[in-house]
Amino acid sequence: MENLVNSLPYGGRKVLVTGHTGFKGAWLCAALRLLGADVKGYSLPPDQPNGLFELLEPLQPVASVLADIRDRDRLRREVLDFAPDFIFHLAAQPLVRRSYAIPSETFEVNVVGTANLLEAANALPGSCTIVVITTDKVYENKESDILYTESDALGGYDPYSASKACTELVVQSFRSSFFNVHQYAQHGKAVASARAGNVIGGGDWNEDRIIPDIVRSLQKGEAIPVRNPHAVRPWQHVLEPIAGYLQLGARLHAQPRDYSQAYNFGPAPDDHLSVKELVETAIRSWGEGSWIDQSDPGQPHEAGLLKLSIQKALAELDWRPRLNAATAIDWTIRWYREPLATQADFALRQIKDYFAL
Repeated sequence: MENLVNSLPYGGRKVLVTGHTGFKGAWLCAALRLLGADVKGYSLPPDQPNGLFELLEPLQPVASVLADIRDRDRLRREVLDFAPDFIFHLAAQPLVRRSYAIPSETFEVNVVGTANLLEAANALPGSCTIVVITTDKVYENKESDILYTESDALGGYDPYSASKACTELVVQSFRSSFFNVHQYAQHGKAVASARAGNVIGGGDWNEDRIIPDIVRSLQKGEAIPVRNPHAVRPWQHVLEPIAGYLQLGARLHAQPRDYSQAYNFGPAPDDHLSVKELVETAIRSWGEGSWIDQSDPGQPHEAGLLKLSIQKALAELDWRPRLNAATAIDWTIRWYREPLATQADFALRQIKDYFAL
């Protein structure tokens, strides 16, 4: 961790994290606190028990505001009162299948919520570096064996994917209208977006996510139900994109005119696994188990093939994946195999081990 502390600018800085009670948000807050940042969180209460936010109490944000990102006035007050140096925006409705049940709310949270945040940041009198977290699913997915780059067309079949593509348009609009890099000396705001692949790791208990489904079934000694065994995804351990977000924030802070862009974070090009391969690797890591194909042609559409190009992040951010897919799965399963009483310490050890690689 010592090299990381010395290379990143978060020590002693005020960092606002929206979505801090969620899976990725809790991991990010823990990493930021270890880096010495003064972290404030803004999010809804956690909706699953025994998530990482509750376990990592010593490394929770110094201030934790439990409120809705759609509450524009409350959000504005909290942003202005804190006056952050950095903002990492993760608050979202993050589930594809849930977006079919609540499409309007998904668009409200993901699109309007982001606009609310950027509008509040625009009102800050001082400078601020902003990283908006979207998803690998923002691209117009042609279901072909290509690696999507940051310049490819945005799109979205399901409401979640479409809402995140719209979020990218909101970021682009604010970057052009209010945070234009050519007027940075006047406004002092820089905004970039981060598009991460399918993230796995300890502390995720959300419904309709493959790792929680695997763990719940294995703990019960039941066969794992698998909806789309042949779907291919850019799986990566949660610490991979978090390292990318931190590196992007650092570069954006130092050179806002050069890094106010979108960046993909995902696995190496030859390290994309199918759901079947992920499940079977997880079973091997667990030591026992089985799975059952529950493909249903009548279920809501989910992409069958999605791959990301990470060449831009490699070249411009000096970021690289440090764990291959098999290791990422093993790290994840090992976290869930830990007793509840030691899961927090194990998570901190994984953070330190990761950044020592």
